[in-house]
Amino acid sequence: MKLPVASAMTALLLLLPGSLVLSASAGAAACGTADAALNRPATASSTESASYPASAAVDGNPGTRWSSAFSDPQWLQVDLGSSQDICQVVLDWETAYGSAFQIQVSDNASNWTTVYSTSSGTGGDQTLNVTGNGRYVRLYGTTRATQWGYSLWSFGVRTTGSVTPPDDDFWGDTSTIPPAQNVVMVKVLNRTNGQYPDSQVYWSFNGQVHSIAEQPYLDMPVNSAGRMYFYLGSPDSRYRDFIEFTVGADVFNGNTTRVDGFGLKLAMRLHAHDGYDVSVGEDLATFQEDRSATFQRFIDEVPDEFDALATIEAPYQIPAPRSAPAFQPGGAHAGYFSGYAASVGVSATTSEIVGCSGPMAGDPGMCSALNRHVAHLPQSQWSDPSGFYQAAPANYYAKFWHDHAIGGLAYGFPYDDYAGRSSFISHGDPQYLLVAVGW
Repeated sequence: MKLPVASAMTALLLLLPGSLVLSASAGAAACGTADAALNRPATASSTESASYPASAAVDGNPGTRWSSAFSDPQWLQVDLGSSQDICQVVLDWETAYGSAFQIQVSDNASNWTTVYSTSSGTGGDQTLNVTGNGRYVRLYGTTRATQWGYSLWSFGVRTTGSVTPPDDDFWGDTSTIPPAQNVVMVKVLNRTNGQYPDSQVYWSFNGQVHSIAEQPYLDMPVNSAGRMYFYLGSPDSRYRDFIEFTVGADVFNGNTTRVDGFGLKLAMRLHAHDGYDVSVGEDLATFQEDRSATFQRFIDEVPDEFDALATIEAPYQIPAPRSAPAFQPGGAHAGYFSGYAASVGVSATTSEIVGCSGPMAGDPGMCSALNRHVAHLPQSQWSDPSGFYQAAPANYYAKFWHDHAIGGLAYGFPYDDYAGRSSFISHGDPQYLLVAVGW
């Protein structure tokens, strides 16, 4: 029995490390007690000195604190690693506190939405009830209560759910990963649930091909627009997939992707020397189920127009609509997006919309809005995930991978990074990258 296409996005029941477990109705869920900001990457507009870094406000140590420069405005922000429903922000001020400040949320750390504002701050311990969704949470101070700066012993964030700690059973022991001599050490993990031994899980990069029984590690050098491929069974198997990345002298930028199609379940976890630790890719429930169950789940959850994607190349791949003949000119669903696009003044074929090509190539906002069925709304609402995929026509292939991804983040079409919804991660001074390959 298929789910109604206009129903709200299905909440995830099982996620990988550092992500949020939501109830079936996130809006009605109780506020959790765990601190989602604990040991997450934090940055600030300034620091009084090196003794008072931004990280000190989220390290769980009541004896350390962040302090800003002695001027207005100032801010402190924390990266939760994925977009989450935020219900409380807990502040423990030092003597130097803010009398006027805002709590803001964002999906991209650039465009901020204010969820709390006061001009009569009291200092001390403050528990602020808020309602908002975002990956980043920021305290934005506009007026200091003293001649000093802003100073917090702790900056806590609570969400409508529970924060899961790192899943050591899934990611394994990271203490033995050797240090990189180049930029970042990559370790490939066999998470095929016993379907393939390590000797039949292969990776390929820049001419190197190894099973993880031979070599589970790759000391990743600087490279531009690289791909690392993975195969099950043999180095030329049709069971294959890849991750994408650009690696600078001291930074990793990369993502898992479903833009072309689904081949293997993949997740990756980036850990940096400063404590940054973020995971993206398929969620734990998807890794734990058999491949045939994932294909069937796809058929069960998408509308009829998308069903054939799970059969035309089974059991090897679920191609993206842009790669499927049915959505190309002359195909059975070539007109799937035509009426909706025309209703908002866009002249583009369905294949151009799902592929963000042709007239859509230079318009990430409109292309993403069409795929998510929010193009008819004011542009200010194009970045609100609560409105995505609520009615047809929409790219329900992309929706499926978001519904079954860590934090709801996935690359389901080329401009899925619009409004911060893609699985792209980036950080400097990387230490290791774990890549889990599933069946």
